[in-house]
Amino acid sequence: MKPTRRTVLIAAATAALMPSLPAEAAPKAAALQPYASYWYPDSLPAGSPGTGITWRSLKSWRPADDADLAFNASTVPLAPRFTPAPANTTARSDQARIQSLVSFGPTASNPSQGSATADYYALTHWAYIDELVFWGGSSGEGLILAPNAPIVDAAHRHGVPVLGNIFLPPVAYGGQLQWTRDLVQKDAAGRYPLADRLVAVAAAYGFDGWFVNAETSGGNTALGTDMLGFLRELKTLARAKGQRVTWYDSMTVNGGVSWQGALNSQNEPFFQAADDMFVDFRWTAAKLTSSGQRAQQLGRSRYELWAGVDVESNGWNSSVNWDAIVPRDKAHVVSVGFYRPEWTRNHLPADGRTPGDFHAADDHFWTGRSLDPSRPDTADSWRAPAVSVADRSTVTSMPFASVFNTGHGLRWYEDGQVTSDAPWNHLGLQDRLPSRRWVVHTDGQRPAVTFDFAAAWRGGSSVLVDGALDRPTVLDVYATRLPVTADTVVELTHRADAGAVKAELAVATAEPTTPGATPPYTYYPVTSGSGWQTTTVRLTGLTGTVRAIGVRLTAAGTGQVRWRLGGIAVRNAPQTPAAPSGLRITAASGGDLRLAWNPASGDVRHHTLHRLLPDGTRRFLGGTCQSAYFLGGLKPEQGEQEARFELRAVGELYTTSAPVTVTHRW
Repeated sequence: MKPTRRTVLIAAATAALMPSLPAEAAPKAAALQPYASYWYPDSLPAGSPGTGITWRSLKSWRPADDADLAFNASTVPLAPRFTPAPANTTARSDQARIQSLVSFGPTASNPSQGSATADYYALTHWAYIDELVFWGGSSGEGLILAPNAPIVDAAHRHGVPVLGNIFLPPVAYGGQLQWTRDLVQKDAAGRYPLADRLVAVAAAYGFDGWFVNAETSGGNTALGTDMLGFLRELKTLARAKGQRVTWYDSMTVNGGVSWQGALNSQNEPFFQAADDMFVDFRWTAAKLTSSGQRAQQLGRSRYELWAGVDVESNGWNSSVNWDAIVPRDKAHVVSVGFYRPEWTRNHLPADGRTPGDFHAADDHFWTGRSLDPSRPDTADSWRAPAVSVADRSTVTSMPFASVFNTGHGLRWYEDGQVTSDAPWNHLGLQDRLPSRRWVVHTDGQRPAVTFDFAAAWRGGSSVLVDGALDRPTVLDVYATRLPVTADTVVELTHRADAGAVKAELAVATAEPTTPGATPPYTYYPVTSGSGWQTTTVRLTGLTGTVRAIGVRLTAAGTGQVRWRLGGIAVRNAPQTPAAPSGLRITAASGGDLRLAWNPASGDVRHHTLHRLLPDGTRRFLGGTCQSAYFLGGLKPEQGEQEARFELRAVGELYTTSAPVTVTHRW
């Protein structure tokens, strides 16, 4: 058929998801390094896989035989969330939702637990997303992708379900109709065994369901009927496990592939068999209007349709008929489905790309060019999600703490000191982050507010306020629903890098009077001085529920102020987690090790691993929410005969357990 934007897009996606490592650069520790899992439904391609690729059959998968399951299984439950008072007058809480289709890495050789680079799509604007799809798959590697644990852990902390991806590619890009037939095969009892297997994978790995994208042409009505039966069974089994199923507008009821760009008779049965549907990019305003009406006639919500918005190539410069999806002056028509918003990282020059560059672009994408959701730029042609969709928060219970860790960094900090100067990424270590970035209330000049990576209290980042504060300035930090008791305290850790500034903790127990207004804060002084300062504030005089937490900054002089927020904690009592046990090395090959342990019971946020060097220093090696970890490329240092490793549990308040240790003899 004549190439369309969609087929060109698929070609680009398939090429991008093929391994980029030449044969001579294959991962040295391939036997021990765990990767995110991917499969074919059943039969494998002819020939042999390329370097770094493992061909696997989903039909043959069993959890007991999955050597990497401990590294890939999420441990963070899906958090409940609430919608605070909107940040502006146009954002709505009960209409359009947002689905995001993201490729976080290649299909093959995508590390299970982060890697040694800060150059990563560290998504932080979870507050606007209702469903994340772990996009990927290619005919040369595998078609069914399970999301790796760090992404699921970060998403779950922010209340966002994550779906694995089933991608049956177009014939022009290597798709084989046999793979579609394999997926929908029936057993002697007329059941669909791979539907059961998919639900078992999601349950074992701890993610939330599947995105089904059948784009291999050549099928007939019988195949369409089998696909419909498969989808119905998949949804039934998934629902019993609390999982979801999304259908992509591709295959039609006659078994062929014909992207409709609408909900109509050609795909309605598939929509009815799924929880929702991604509407292909061929939509028009009229098609979306009729689709929303058709969904309602079926007794379904119009917002269970995601209108595809392709931002892979042009990001916020994409031409989008926003009024066809989320008009300003009437009810939203359907929901939004972003295809490949990781453009915010990928469009930046790869040479010298920094985490700060990425977050500046990502804030523009999700908040708009004003960079303040309470003051959207109405002249901006890019209708950022914050303009139309109300943000959500998961800060609903104590203890709560954040060190504003975005899940990647140029180095690792503990109590303000560098304990590793190696760049890193691991989204599982990401904090629950402020949901609206950044709302600033001032009668004077607005300072710049960003995540910054040049200094941190813990993790890899802090919040930097930078500007000439000619008037008192209030920064909204968290929307919360935290009950106040007589014992409730807030701990604030901060540092002034330049300029004299008075900092105050801001706490509100009521919503603002109008969208975007300053919450009715009570202000509490905090310690000032040189270096990092931590002040414990008792919420004297407050009762009820804390609904907003912020800071007020007042310059004590003139000129530029650079002030950092490094940490915040809300608690009734200190808590220290119990120590893990049974730390052991389960496999070793030179300087590549697999470690495992028994997690402690109780409140454990994640675990950290350090190396104890002969000179008495401790070097941070990594952290994980799982109870297994891979260390690669280690070698003897300072004349040591054996390497010593220390593991600690980290609680929700960032207190740490007693250590457990293990040694590896060189």
